[in-house]
Amino acid sequence: MSLITPRTPPGTMELLPRQQVAFQRLLDTIRRGYERFGFVPVETPVFETVDTLLTKSGGETEKQVYFVQSTGALQQGNKPDIALRFDLTVPLARYVAEHERDLAFPFRRYQIQRVYRGERAQRGRFREFYQCDIDVIGKDSLSAHYDAEIPAVIYHVFKELDFGGFTINVNNRKVLLGLLDGLGVDDAEKRVLVLREIDKLDKIGRDKVQASLTGLGMTDAAAEKILSLIDAKGTNEETLAALGALGIENETFRQGVAELTTVIEGLKALQVPDGVVRINLAIARGLDYYTGTVYETFLNDHPGIGSVCSGGRYDNLASHYTKSKLPGVGISIGATRLFYQLMEAGIIKGGGATAQVLVTQMDPALSADYYGLATALRAAGINTEIQLDGGKLAKQMKYADKAGIPLVVLMGSDEKARGTATLKHLVKGEQVEVPLADLAAKAKELLGA
Repeated sequence: MSLITPRTPPGTMELLPRQQVAFQRLLDTIRRGYERFGFVPVETPVFETVDTLLTKSGGETEKQVYFVQSTGALQQGNKPDIALRFDLTVPLARYVAEHERDLAFPFRRYQIQRVYRGERAQRGRFREFYQCDIDVIGKDSLSAHYDAEIPAVIYHVFKELDFGGFTINVNNRKVLLGLLDGLGVDDAEKRVLVLREIDKLDKIGRDKVQASLTGLGMTDAAAEKILSLIDAKGTNEETLAALGALGIENETFRQGVAELTTVIEGLKALQVPDGVVRINLAIARGLDYYTGTVYETFLNDHPGIGSVCSGGRYDNLASHYTKSKLPGVGISIGATRLFYQLMEAGIIKGGGATAQVLVTQMDPALSADYYGLATALRAAGINTEIQLDGGKLAKQMKYADKAGIPLVVLMGSDEKARGTATLKHLVKGEQVEVPLADLAAKAKELLGA
């Protein structure tokens, strides 16, 4: 019988154990950060009904959705009625509408789960990946102050992740929509197309965007005016002052500037340092359901990675499922892509093992003693593994090193007679003999160091 060549499906990320430990710790850090701000966990099924899933953007989403078809339904020629979730926002909207009577509003939820997109498999682009979302959903209304809290959460999470400097770009689509209306671009469909082109400014450059805008029917003067404003560099206060000085009477524009001002002032009150959040009028976000504030986050030392965290305000998404008005604001960290890119850049090189200590077996006659040492270490809160097979000590030490276990316990008959054990730190090369009563305390000390 010929063997099947084992291979990972394209568009997926499969990690070795030490890398998986590092990835899990990234997810744990994000989870802790979300819970620190009072967000509660939610999980939804991996698949949704097709009519639920395709409400967000119709045909564009449908091109990348994985549909699920049972064998029986396929044989009968029926169309699939369920599909794998494309993101976590549409399931959230359905969840809130379905459980509205049981939830406390504003509803603050986080969700860390896999999502699926039928994209062309290529390096750094995934068909299956983790998203880490937070959202706040209001009942009837939701203050713009929540739009300020969302990037404050991300600031604290990314600070703890400690990947270096980062910038959270913030904008408000109402500002851009009001500007376009004031420049004579009053057709709704054309405004959407213009916003999509403006969103490409940082990717393809000003000249190409200006050519695209004139190709959509904008005059050269109008395209030049809006790009000059968007491309201007200054502090957040200078940008807000420049927007106010335009004297535009459009109500949508004024609302956008007021909400943007609330976000910047709120971030100051939340003690997010100046320079971490930057008003970037080119950020529009491609998805049309965003109605106000929008966010894009970039790592300062690795701009080529692109946005690693994005989101915004959506006032109408849940209207597909309920007559209640349930406005929301949220943001998502693409954890799989972020981890992969940081690993490629050499910033993440893999973590250790889940075990912190390995109890070696130097003498089979002392097996019961080794079990006792491991039990005592675990009782002290130290993750401990026992080398049950025994064998040559060199082989046991090699195993600990390869598995990423930093600390080993050595105890032979001589140490037992003295009531001691030896702790050896494989990374530092240090070792010390300690009384058994002090073993856990010394292990913690060495692990902390």
